[in-house]
Amino acid sequence: MQLVFATNNLNKLKEVQVLMPKPIELLSLATIRCTEDIPETQDTIEGNAIQKAEFLKTHYNYNCFADDTGLEVEALNGAPGVYSARYAGPQRNAKDNTNKLLAELKDKPNRNAQFKTVIALQLNDKLHTFTGICKGTITEKKHGEGGFGYDPIFKPEGSIKTFAEMSLEEKNRIGHRGKAVQQLIEFLNKL
Repeated sequence: MQLVFATNNLNKLKEVQVLMPKPIELLSLATIRCTEDIPETQDTIEGNAIQKAEFLKTHYNYNCFADDTGLEVEALNGAPGVYSARYAGPQRNAKDNTNKLLAELKDKPNRNAQFKTVIALQLNDKLHTFTGICKGTITEKKHGEGGFGYDPIFKPEGSIKTFAEMSLEEKNRIGHRGKAVQQLIEFLNKL
């Protein structure tokens, strides 16, 4: 079965590819020659995932899935949330985003946060959603060189490492995206 993963983020693509079972051929947006920016104009993580999957199904007619992920910080009333990728501005710069978040949490005792990923699957004209959550805390400074986005400042519950200090396998095992993808795979395996 062919499935398009509606992302231009090569890090996300790599994380998901290693989890997909062999019978599923994962196609990228580049493979299907989708070069336009897929809209993300909803005000929820779920809404953005669904919007992206529906856009791809409508305009390219592929079975596909899209994800959206947000970092939700308790002390900031759930921010950056749906705006995680562009928290510090439209340039979508991970370093700027993490620096802004660390500055906003300076002197705040509550550093609890969670990553949330929602995957929207458009398969045979039916929509299915899967949600993965990873709870943790925001560190006071960056740790590690791996991962991407907020990974250097997010330490999952029960771990002494940030996501940026983990191998891809470790992160996928306990992380938000790995949990959502696992639900997607379990669903696909039942078909």
